Amino acid sequence: MTISDRVRIKDVRVLSDGWTPLKNTTFDYRRANGEWQTQHRETYERDNAAAVLPYNRARRSVILVRQFRLPAFIRGYDDLLIEAAAGVLDDALPEVRIRAEAEEETGYRLHDVHKVFEAFMSPGAVTEKLHFFVAEYEPEMRVSDGGGLEHEGEDIEVLELGIDEALAMIANGRIIDAKAIMLLQYAALHIFR
Repeated sequence: MTISDRVRIKDVRVLSDGWTPLKNTTFDYRRANGEWQTQHRETYERDNAAAVLPYNRARRSVILVRQFRLPAFIRGYDDLLIEAAAGVLDDALPEVRIRAEAEEETGYRLHDVHKVFEAFMSPGAVTEKLHFFVAEYEPEMRVSDGGGLEHEGEDIEVLELGIDEALAMIANGRIIDAKAIMLLQYAALHIFR
């Protein structure tokens, strides 16, 4: 029996269709004991996205970005968030989109991006799946100041940090973005060993 055999969608209502749709779904779910149970869930229908950690092995450095994030602020985080560069796929292949996003946000034109894993970041409520990449960078690959796209409301600061400093910033709570944490831990295990 597949999961599809255990789910019957009964009703889907759009609650909001602003920046991205918020839907309420009523469905029947067949529990492990065979009984059917009616459930209701709200889902935030986010498109898939990609994130990248540019690294320089010789310099033992990484590129991260710092920007304002309203949801973090609403939750009480009174600082700019330090993150891995990331963006929505917009119907492009993850490898193509992450190169463009990295250049927009960091100013670096990355050549070879390597996919390391995929993950649902909040599968209880958000449909988005992220594609995670790493890419080696050299100083001469910087083609602009980065900073993101002003018409999209982006006001991004580019950070070049030593890997040890970045990992310490996870431990002391200065880096709390899950994308950055996951990619930095990947880099610590597989790149900067």
